[in-house]
Amino acid sequence: MPSGHQPSGDPLWSRCRGAHICRPSCPCEGEPAISTTGLPDLPSVFAPVALREGGDALARALALAPERGAGTLAWVRAYARAEAAVVLEPEMPLASARLAFHAAANALADAVAALGPPEVAVQLRWPGVLLVNAGECGRVRLAAPPGTPEDAVPDWLVVAMEARLAFPEGHEPGRDPGRTSLFEEGFSDLDSAALTAAWARHLMAGLDDWQARGPKRLAEHCLARLADAVPGQRRGIDPGTGDLVLERDGLRERQALPA
Repeated sequence: MPSGHQPSGDPLWSRCRGAHICRPSCPCEGEPAISTTGLPDLPSVFAPVALREGGDALARALALAPERGAGTLAWVRAYARAEAAVVLEPEMPLASARLAFHAAANALADAVAALGPPEVAVQLRWPGVLLVNAGECGRVRLAAPPGTPEDAVPDWLVVAMEARLAFPEGHEPGRDPGRTSLFEEGFSDLDSAALTAAWARHLMAGLDDWQARGPKRLAEHCLARLADAVPGQRRGIDPGTGDLVLERDGLRERQALPA
């Protein structure tokens, strides 16, 4: 971290290679950088690491997290899938920092919705599965340092996304109605770089909004996209854990995020 740049006190990112995610008025806010990594219009707050086809973005981000810290963005150059992972440095206990999972899910859904045909339905299925026209085609994940207690501030977190752009050659459209690809749903011009960059931008905006306004809007955004609603059932997200809370007929059910 460059000398003179101290952690901001914002709850999600304490530092990011000389910049941090903060409110728009912050003088540290980075300007969009000209990409030399194949990612279009990527804000300078991110430090991209490109992987070849077959790479594992989450594994790479986990390996780099202790050394490179917040803003590290591992992504895979691939034709048939988009896959990326971002390192965060929270300043809150792990239990409440898990809401970053929902910020990543919202960002993936928002990026896909913004890049696709207007008639495409984009939803989320708990926990963190991307649905496009009711077919599964992506997911988000979250990882923390092994053994971190829920009431301790983790050294870092990694949020990751993946989305199916195309099925393998020879796949018959409609053969598996429960699964789809973005190409099948009309995203003919989309590639992994464009989706990765869009996810990163939406993620940054979502984290900034969480920092500025608290977890309520983040939770409401996620719940608004959540599929499989049951009539008469109330749904909420616990801001202290990120768990999904379901209530109906006086009964309460809690569904935890994946460990």
